[in-house]
Amino acid sequence: MNYLKASALSMAISAGLMLSTQALAADTIKIAAVGPVTGPVTQYGDMVREGIRTAIESINAAGGYDGKQFEMVEVDDACEPKQGPIAANNVVNKEIGFVVGPVCSGATVGGASIYNQEGVVMITPSATAPNVTDGKNFDFVFRTIGRDDQQGPAAAKYIIDSVKPSKVAILHDKQSYGQGIASSVRDNLNKADIDVTLFEGINAGETDYSSVITKMKAAGVDFVYYGGYHPEMGLLMRQAAEQGLKVKFMGPEGAGNPEINAIAGDAVEGMLLTLPADYSALPENKAVVEAFKAKKRNASGAFQLTSYAATQAIFEGIKATKSTDPEKVAEWLHGNSVKSVIGDLSWNKQGDLNEFKFDIYTWHKDGSKTAVK
Repeated sequence: MNYLKASALSMAISAGLMLSTQALAADTIKIAAVGPVTGPVTQYGDMVREGIRTAIESINAAGGYDGKQFEMVEVDDACEPKQGPIAANNVVNKEIGFVVGPVCSGATVGGASIYNQEGVVMITPSATAPNVTDGKNFDFVFRTIGRDDQQGPAAAKYIIDSVKPSKVAILHDKQSYGQGIASSVRDNLNKADIDVTLFEGINAGETDYSSVITKMKAAGVDFVYYGGYHPEMGLLMRQAAEQGLKVKFMGPEGAGNPEINAIAGDAVEGMLLTLPADYSALPENKAVVEAFKAKKRNASGAFQLTSYAATQAIFEGIKATKSTDPEKVAEWLHGNSVKSVIGDLSWNKQGDLNEFKFDIYTWHKDGSKTAVK
């Protein structure tokens, strides 16, 4: 075979491979799972990815959409605010039109404006900070979880009505999520004339919180609320117990991770949490829970079913509009409700859910939790 014929054949094969790859890509609808694949809170990313995967498997088993299968694409932001824009640009560069995530509020705040500007539908199943959406006038940004100004009052009401402490310490991790919800709890306790003796930030990632524990002991604190994630919450509880500070701790859904048991040890017993309702216990979700179990996944965590619901919302938007155009899907979501595993979802103008309920749970040292009656 002469050189020209060989070159022509090679070009034809290459062109054929390119067309084949493009055809395959065209037959796949990609959803980016944006969240921590690395870093200290990867477990939250695992929860979200489990929810997305299980939902996609169900959708694909039922035929997908218009002959197209759905595909999840992992994008790591390590739950770092500075990584939020980088992850968002990564999604845009991959030409993905739909995102479930980001997971953490700081990274979500960092990326949301890019998703909105570039016309990517973003549904976070876990970022609760109000400033994700407040005053932004976003068209493409949604949540399938409530906000801290819903979660904070729920926590404060329980503290006021059931705990009735004399002196409260409220700590936070100085980050968008943790400080935001801590402030909400403080403000609601102040309205009820509960003595918030200490309101202070700690540095996430440190290993010794003895100084703030000493302050709490000196102030005679009998209840502690912590705004932040499980690594610091676990250390605070363990070190408080070691230093003889016998108080009840309470935190938000970001502390509700089984990994906290290994960090806090026996001190975790009785920790109070605000969490989304346990949608895995609903009879109508029995088949979905079984689908999780079949893949050795747990549907009862904080974010698995809110992520499943976010994936459902994207699918329902595509199906209703008969289009994979994110702009059409976003417009449809703003004007319609979606039946999901966490109930009927509808959104206000800024993309927040019209209704969402946080429940109070007691956490146990075996990793289980009990709803507070």
